[in-house]
Amino acid sequence: MCSTLGRTVSSCFRPLSRYARMKKDEEIDGLAGENDSLLWSRDLERHYRGEFSFAVVQANEIIEDHSQVETGRNAIFVGVYDGHGGPEASRYICDHMFRHLLRLARENGKISKDVIRNALSETEAGFLSLVKQAYAIKPSIAAIGSCCLVGVIWKGTLYVANLGDSRAVLGFTDGLNKIVAEPLTKDHNASIEEVRKELKALHPEDSQILLMKQGVWRIKGIIQVSRSIGDAYLKRPEFALDSSFPRFHLPEPLRQPVMRSDPDIFTRDLQRDDKFVIFASDGLWEHMTNQEAVEIVHNNPRSGIAKRLVVTALERAAVARQIPYSEVKKLEQGIRRHIHDDITVVVIFIDDEMMDDVNSGPELSVRGFVDTVGPSNFNF
Repeated sequence: MCSTLGRTVSSCFRPLSRYARMKKDEEIDGLAGENDSLLWSRDLERHYRGEFSFAVVQANEIIEDHSQVETGRNAIFVGVYDGHGGPEASRYICDHMFRHLLRLARENGKISKDVIRNALSETEAGFLSLVKQAYAIKPSIAAIGSCCLVGVIWKGTLYVANLGDSRAVLGFTDGLNKIVAEPLTKDHNASIEEVRKELKALHPEDSQILLMKQGVWRIKGIIQVSRSIGDAYLKRPEFALDSSFPRFHLPEPLRQPVMRSDPDIFTRDLQRDDKFVIFASDGLWEHMTNQEAVEIVHNNPRSGIAKRLVVTALERAAVARQIPYSEVKKLEQGIRRHIHDDITVVVIFIDDEMMDDVNSGPELSVRGFVDTVGPSNFNF
C-alpha cells in the first residue's frame, strides 16, 4: 500500500488524460519560419506554475532529437534528448525516463536528486540491455547514444540533471529589472578545457584519451561529448566494434569506460525574480549565447517564443553558410544537416502570481519526435 507521501507524489503526476498536438507553420509576427516543413511548435500550454512553449526543427534524415513535457497537478517534467549515431537511444529515453522517475518518486514519496539520478541509471541500464540483445544482429547499435537533459519543478523546487551538451538556462531579473542569464548546467564536451582536464585526470595512462580531429578535441578521436546514455562501445569492452566500423573502431581494448553516464544535478528553490527556464539541445547554443537567448525570450511576446529562438538560430546558421534562410527551407532532411543540427527548445515560464497558488495545474503530455516515415507522421 502506498504511503501518504507516495500518494502525494502520485497526485502530482496523475495518469495523463489530455494530449497536445504540435503544429506546423504557425505564423508569428516578424518571423521567417512559415512554410518550413521541418519546423513544428506548440504554444501556449499551461502548467501548474505558469505556461510553456515548445518547438522542434529537423535537420537529419531521421531526427535524432526526442523530447517531452509532462505536466501534472503540482509538477512539471521536461526532457530534451539529443541523440547521435541514430535515434534509438533518444527514443528509448523518451519512452522510459519519465516512467522510471514517476515510479521511483512514488516509492520514495518525493522528488529528489537521488530519485532523478536513479531514474537515469535505470534508463542507461535498460538501453544497454537492449544493446546487448541486439548486438549480434546489429553491432552498430553499440555506437548509438544520446545526451540527456531533464528538468523537474516540484513543490517550488527546480531540479535539473544533465548528461552531455544540451543546456538549461534560467532567466531572472536583477535589482535594476534587467534580465540576466544563469546557466543551470555544465556542458560535458571535450571542447571545454575543464572537461579535458577531467578526462586526463581520470585516464592518466591513456595518451590517446583526447585527440584533435577535424579541428576539434574528441575522446579517442571519435566523439566530443563526455557523458551520455548509450555509446556502449566506449563503456564496455564486450561491445567493441571491429575494423569493419572504421569510425568507431578502437585500436586497443578498453581498460575502463572512457564515457560516463552519471549526471550533474542542480537544485534551486524558485524565487519571485526567476522568470523562465530555457531547455535546449546544443543545436540552439551553437548560434547564440545564454544572454542572447534570455533577452530574446524577455523582449518578445510569449506566444511562439520557442519557435522564435529556433528561427533565430536557423537564420544565423544560414548567414554563416552564406545562404538565405528562404533557400534553407527548401532543403530536405539530411541535406539540411550541412546547414544546422536538429534543434529542440522548451521555454518554461514561471509566473509570480502563481507562486503561492494552490490550484492544481492541467494534466498534459506534449512530445516532439518524428518517426522513420518522415515529417508527415510527426506524433506527439
